[in-house]
Amino acid sequence: MESALANYLSLKLSNSSLPTGTLYDLFLGVLVEDKEIMLAVNDDLRAVKERDPACISYVHCFLNFKGFLACQAHRIAHNLWSNGRRILALLIQNRVSEVFAVDIHPGAKIGRGIMLDHATGLVIGETAVIGNNVSILHNVTLGGTGKDSGDRHPKIGDGVLIGAGTCVLGNVRIEDGAKIGAGSVVLKPVPAKLLLWGILLN
Repeated sequence: MESALANYLSLKLSNSSLPTGTLYDLFLGVLVEDKEIMLAVNDDLRAVKERDPACISYVHCFLNFKGFLACQAHRIAHNLWSNGRRILALLIQNRVSEVFAVDIHPGAKIGRGIMLDHATGLVIGETAVIGNNVSILHNVTLGGTGKDSGDRHPKIGDGVLIGAGTCVLGNVRIEDGAKIGAGSVVLKPVPAKLLLWGILLN
């Protein structure tokens, strides 16, 4: 599984500056060394198969779902970022953004059992934290307000659903099990298991 994922991601993300073989060796090294990543990969595959009725098989997800692939590339980039290899991590972030239209800063922390559905236009900032079993649709921004530095991005609890086109801005927490409807703007904390649809300002 490690070799298959490293091979497929390297084929997708390589360019003239980042040859396929170089990326393959880099990706495989991280995946073999960090066993937690592969556990998360398996949980993500199961999450997509269980939650997305358009997913007809695990192989279909692995080969064709760019949200899944972008998430796994981020996991590798986050490992590199956390181990001081930040230029490489940022290069991978850039390639994922160019190829998949998904921009996740390598500093962001993402749990397991994640479904990034469609994923186009997804932006996740550097200090964002996402729990386990979270579902996020396309054109979602987990960003800063532009007024703060340091820890400035949202914290997403376990089992949260964030609908398409939603903006969650600032260091605010979305508690476990909350559901945010499409097109919402969230600037303050959301309680556990709340269904929110609309604008929640300070």
